[in-house]
Amino acid sequence: MPSAEDEAEAAVSGGTAGTASSSSSPPLPGQAPAGERAVSALWSFAKCLGALLPVYLAGYYGFSISLVLLGVMVYMGWKHSRQDKARRLNAAMYLLENEVQFTTEKIFRIKRDLPPWVTFPDVEKAEWLNKMLQQAWPFIGHFVEKLLLETIAPTIRASSIHLQTLSFTKVNLGDKALKVVGVKAHTEHDRRQVMLDLYLSYAGDAEINVEIKKYFCKAGVKGIQLQGKLRVILEPLIGDVPLVGAITMFFIRRPKLDINWTGLTNLLDIPGLNAMSDTMIMDAIASQLVLPNRLTIPLVADLQVAQLRSPLPRGVVRIHLLEAEDLTAKDTVIKGLIDGKSDPYAVLRVGTQIFTSRHVDSNLNPQWREMYEVIVHEVPGQELEVEVFDKDPDQDDFLGRVKVDLAIVKQARVVDDWFNLRDVPSGSVHLRLEWLSLLSSADRLTEVIQRNQNLTSKTTDPPSAAILAVYLDQAQDLPMRKGNKDPSPMVQISIQDTTKESKTCYGCSHPVWEDAFTFFIQDPRKQDIDIQVKDDDRALSLGSLSIPLARLLTSPELTMDQWFQLDSSTSAGRIYIKIVLRVLWLSDDATPTTPSTRPLAPGSGPGHGGITAELNPMGPGGLAKPPPSRPQHTTPDPEFATEGVLRIHLLEAQNLIAKDNFMGGMVKGKSDPYVKIRVAGMTFRSHTIKENLNPVWNELYEVILTQLPGQEIQFDLFDKDIDQDDFLGRFKVNLRDIISAQFINTWYTLNDVKSGRVHLLLEWLPRVSDLLKLEQILQYQSQQLFQNKVVLSAAVLFVYVERAHGLALKKSGKEPKVGAEVILKNVSHKTKVCERSTSPRWDEAFHFLIRDPREETLTVKLSHSWGQALGSTTLALREVMAEPNLVLDRWLALDGALPESQILLRATLKILDTQLATLCRRAPGDLDSMGEVVIPRWDPSHLDLRHRAGGSDGSTSSSQVKLSLGYGTEENRLFITVHACRALTACSKDGADSYVTFMLLPDKKGTTKRRTATKKRDLNPEFNERFDFELSLEESSQKKLDLSVKNSVSFMSRERELLGKLQLDLDQIDLKSGVTQWYDLLPESS
Repeated sequence: MPSAEDEAEAAVSGGTAGTASSSSSPPLPGQAPAGERAVSALWSFAKCLGALLPVYLAGYYGFSISLVLLGVMVYMGWKHSRQDKARRLNAAMYLLENEVQFTTEKIFRIKRDLPPWVTFPDVEKAEWLNKMLQQAWPFIGHFVEKLLLETIAPTIRASSIHLQTLSFTKVNLGDKALKVVGVKAHTEHDRRQVMLDLYLSYAGDAEINVEIKKYFCKAGVKGIQLQGKLRVILEPLIGDVPLVGAITMFFIRRPKLDINWTGLTNLLDIPGLNAMSDTMIMDAIASQLVLPNRLTIPLVADLQVAQLRSPLPRGVVRIHLLEAEDLTAKDTVIKGLIDGKSDPYAVLRVGTQIFTSRHVDSNLNPQWREMYEVIVHEVPGQELEVEVFDKDPDQDDFLGRVKVDLAIVKQARVVDDWFNLRDVPSGSVHLRLEWLSLLSSADRLTEVIQRNQNLTSKTTDPPSAAILAVYLDQAQDLPMRKGNKDPSPMVQISIQDTTKESKTCYGCSHPVWEDAFTFFIQDPRKQDIDIQVKDDDRALSLGSLSIPLARLLTSPELTMDQWFQLDSSTSAGRIYIKIVLRVLWLSDDATPTTPSTRPLAPGSGPGHGGITAELNPMGPGGLAKPPPSRPQHTTPDPEFATEGVLRIHLLEAQNLIAKDNFMGGMVKGKSDPYVKIRVAGMTFRSHTIKENLNPVWNELYEVILTQLPGQEIQFDLFDKDIDQDDFLGRFKVNLRDIISAQFINTWYTLNDVKSGRVHLLLEWLPRVSDLLKLEQILQYQSQQLFQNKVVLSAAVLFVYVERAHGLALKKSGKEPKVGAEVILKNVSHKTKVCERSTSPRWDEAFHFLIRDPREETLTVKLSHSWGQALGSTTLALREVMAEPNLVLDRWLALDGALPESQILLRATLKILDTQLATLCRRAPGDLDSMGEVVIPRWDPSHLDLRHRAGGSDGSTSSSQVKLSLGYGTEENRLFITVHACRALTACSKDGADSYVTFMLLPDKKGTTKRRTATKKRDLNPEFNERFDFELSLEESSQKKLDLSVKNSVSFMSRERELLGKLQLDLDQIDLKSGVTQWYDLLPESS
């Protein structure tokens, strides 16, 4: 069916043809002299010669005929483009002039032929406004002419030496006035403003010519066509004349533009250049009048124009592009006789924000699983447009589009639905849209960051936790350029890898930019904003400024609005900036139901694009398919969680055999003993003690065992040698004896050798569900120190993974082969890989030793054959601790998967109750000087081991320092945290002004020397200061920590300076896992 514009073109063509036929009728006799007819014939002959001349010259000079053909093709393309543009312009003018006829006689045409006031009932016709514009159009033309000649032309001439001869030779807006084809008023959102949407259409015969005499250059425009929706906001409404404080105008979307060029700019109508030129002009318009840019005209004085010109966004929409179905096959074979497939990808647009997904090869049901974040400036008004294309080597084929009004998303908070693709026979796309509100408080920032860690996105970067709005106002007293010339300053604002630039203020040391920028922030606690003021050549720095975003978290309403002193500038150089941080929050009650079933009849809907997408009849989210009946709890084997924990404390050995003899045994040597422990198929090995027949190991091992009859633990001792290790004896312990006794502390005689015995402490740990004992056990745990750097376990976690449900298909559309990996810290277990299914079942159990259940987290990851990720879930053990009997048994949602994807598991936590901690329960008065329970540890008097805090009497005899030592493998840094000291010696009646200083030996130049702040008059100071060192793990393990706690004294003071010292070999510490504990300080005399 021909459109109104096509008929208008036909009418115009018909009118032109009629005119041409009438003008070509034979002239009456005597109307034209014979001389004039002869000149006309000669002119026609000359034009023919002129057309043949290039062909003759090309042949004469030997040019290739391809150049001639290329020139002809360019000329024909240019001519066709010019004629087509003129025809469109004339048709648009004809349509506007005959609007009444087209809307009355053609009322049954399709929607796109009707003006907005017919299509949408809430859009009103504004004929009265059009009559006013038509009446005032000549005067508007005079104003524009005066503006161009007296203001714009002098500014252009002053901007460049090459444009000093520029002048406007003709300025005429023509007779065709701008038309407002519809007006829509929004008064329901804010009573302090009036919001109008003006549907503009301009098809005018404006003619503007410009000339640069120096270069004999003439250019111009003759005819402009413009269509778009202009939003006008009248705010604030005030109680005095003129009743409105300011007028703000902007286009919500880029308007459509068509320009008919004249003069030298005719070249811009060459195919290829015409689209480029129109795009460049639209970019210039968008930089001033298309969101997020606004034109604000203040009508009263003392108005905060900056807040009107650059208001905060309304919100952020997180777009999950999930999948599509039943797309049209475009890659056909044998001219369509054999249907092929498509290589689909999607383009998403919200205003000037554009994103492109990856393309999926040969698939009509692609799955993208990609996420994007867009800033929404105006609601209602802005909408999300998704276009799907087929990727081709030449030109990509169109597979459909859908538009969603973001006002729907704001109202529903979460829209998870299938949307029909329009303008194509079939196809639908699955989107999940989340509206993120802007919070002016940092109270929920930590929760938001934790949520974001569980989401997946197109890139490796996590989703944003906040947005940052920067309003760049002005600067003052910037430094001059060389030769005492005024600079032309511009500003570069950078956050992480994103840099944005302001406009340039030419020849000014007090620039006023009034620019606004918006950034997505992942973690404001760790990111900084870097501001560089530079000259327009980007080489000369005029000043700089760095602001940690953490400062905003303590500012009122997360806002800083002030002058900032510039670094590397003049002493008075400063810049005025307003910085606003807003936390992105998805409402807790915004969790949608399962997404609606796929549309049964996808295809093109009525209309052409439309304003809003057609959601399913039941609204956003639609109706979910009734889920199949599923068990709500697991059904593990009766033997689940019956395993026990054996703790083996290898203390020492005595009277071992000397194997390292000299001179054939004439000179007795010693041995280098170590122990191998074998239990339940596992082997543990102690470290080697050099040249010692009475070694002290003080090592601890923990193992989870099933109570099987006849099970034994075997201990083998060897002498470490260069070639083959020598045997020093063995013995075995029956597990049944340990379980019966629960606790054994005894010496075992070595078998198969002449002498030797080993001291062991063996304990079968009772497993309880009493959380009251946890704190006591953790207290006992913190007081223990072992040579093999083991930290005692406080609990054991049993995990039963039963099944999963609703997993996603593979990219190929097949069901996955799913395996589950259960991870806790550095320990992971994998299930079997199930056969292809989206609801796999494993029925497998695992167990983990837990150091501190309050701090640890269990992670379960699902994947296809340990490759393509299918989702994951994290479970903080604190959640298990909150369950009755410390048992959590339920379905858990999977992150990075479909909304309906879940996994069913049971997590059972058991506290390990050691007798040693039970024996040390608090008694009256059994506190140390810090008010903590004193728990003794194994410390035989004959061994050279450093004593800890006191004996059983509860007194403490030495000062201590609490340190955290560890190595960050991601940052490749050694970190040492000085937490606190306790029981320091008083140096005066006021106590001591204590501080901690240390260095890493060997360090000849003292580059690793560090010190904390001084704590005045405090014998139990808290520092909590962290120090990082850029060292490799190997270098770190070779260092020795040399630490001193000192009293800050004056030069003439008689008070002693050293309060205690500590030397610690870092190779004795498990830096990867890290350790936090109290260390004894040696007195000054030692």
